[in-house]
Amino acid sequence: MKKYPYLPHTEEEISQMLSCVGVNKIDDLFMDLPENLKVDTLDIPDSKDEFSVYRDLENLSLKNTDPSRMAVYKGGGIYYHFIPSVVDTLSSMGNFLTAYTPYQPEVSQGSLQTLFEFQTMISEITGMEVSNSSMYDGATALAEAVLMACRINKRSKVLFSESLNPEYFHVTQTYCFGEEIGIEKFSFDSISGQTDYNELKNKLSDDISAVVVGYTNFFGIIEDLEKIKKMLPEKVLLIVCAEPFTLGILEKPGTLGVDIVVGEGQPLGNRPYLGGPNFGFFSSKEKYIRKMPGRIIGETDDIDGKKGYVMVLQTREQHIRRDKATSNICSNHAHNALRATIYLSLIGKWGFREIARRSFSKAHYLYEKLLKNEKIYPVFNGPFFNEFVVRIDEDISSLNRELLKRNILGPVDVSKYFRNMGNCALFAVTEMNRNEDIEYLIATLEELL
Repeated sequence: MKKYPYLPHTEEEISQMLSCVGVNKIDDLFMDLPENLKVDTLDIPDSKDEFSVYRDLENLSLKNTDPSRMAVYKGGGIYYHFIPSVVDTLSSMGNFLTAYTPYQPEVSQGSLQTLFEFQTMISEITGMEVSNSSMYDGATALAEAVLMACRINKRSKVLFSESLNPEYFHVTQTYCFGEEIGIEKFSFDSISGQTDYNELKNKLSDDISAVVVGYTNFFGIIEDLEKIKKMLPEKVLLIVCAEPFTLGILEKPGTLGVDIVVGEGQPLGNRPYLGGPNFGFFSSKEKYIRKMPGRIIGETDDIDGKKGYVMVLQTREQHIRRDKATSNICSNHAHNALRATIYLSLIGKWGFREIARRSFSKAHYLYEKLLKNEKIYPVFNGPFFNEFVVRIDEDISSLNRELLKRNILGPVDVSKYFRNMGNCALFAVTEMNRNEDIEYLIATLEELL
């Protein structure tokens, strides 16, 4: 047996634990991992003085791409938006940074109030009746929504749109494995990019718990939520994974009969650092509130009649009920949710709508201009918000390397997510794409293609 110096157990204790779980040695616990992913030793360099470490880290940082010095057209779930400076200032206050789980409401009023305001804003944006105080990210929020749906109607099969980000599918699949919940994909129409309604209808059966779609989907296409909801039998829940800024100009899912709305909150006041930091938002109809994961903050009055905030529901409760808990999601990304709360309160309802409107109009302008290039072709004809897919007579990865040399962070290579969609590029446009940046991209593609 290998020596594990950081495990505070005797050889006898280790043997007893291994015997209890039915394996012979610690390495057997990792037998499901592919051999090429296992390492015997970590290649850690020798220690250095602080000056040398600082210099090495500074040189390493120069390899990073700074979006503020580039024209950004990459999306696929993480987006580049303008963030007012005051978001950094307020969210960096020590009393927010040091706060952890607000188990003691009498000393956590600031944190509890911000989470309460966050819940309110998410409910208003999504059109849903209740919201929790945030999740890890969009993918885990969606996975938890699937588990919640199965708790509600006691069914064990879910239909998952193939047009959603495949990474979300894999995370959901991992969550559902232990619960023995089956997940089956249904296709998207190759012409519109929207749901293939006939296939969805044919896959509906008595054991279906929920149907999962995007709003927008991975290709930026706007799904017809009302039509999908009308197709579903009464007990089948509709779960929507929404891009938050689409809700600035599109109909709110809650008004269309959607049961659960989740999504990735990074676009709301959080920068795209290395693909994050993230947080997930989660909202639903009020009648499902006791089946929701995470924590829910409420407003009340104390004994003196003063307004106060408390944690009214914490369905996790692993410290009390453990394996019987509604959900065992642990610490949420509350600080990222705090940034979103500050951001949304700053831009307000009209600012939120204006950002969505600008993103929409700029994306459609770019789309029309790109299609005038004889080497760029449309892929879908369905309505889109601020992202769209085009096919280009060029290897997308090679094209992106050339664009990067010209300070353009190019589109997502769709073939990395959908292997049958070679030479397809997913462009994302936000309010940060200036008119001159768009014209520069168009001229650069004319040159390169």
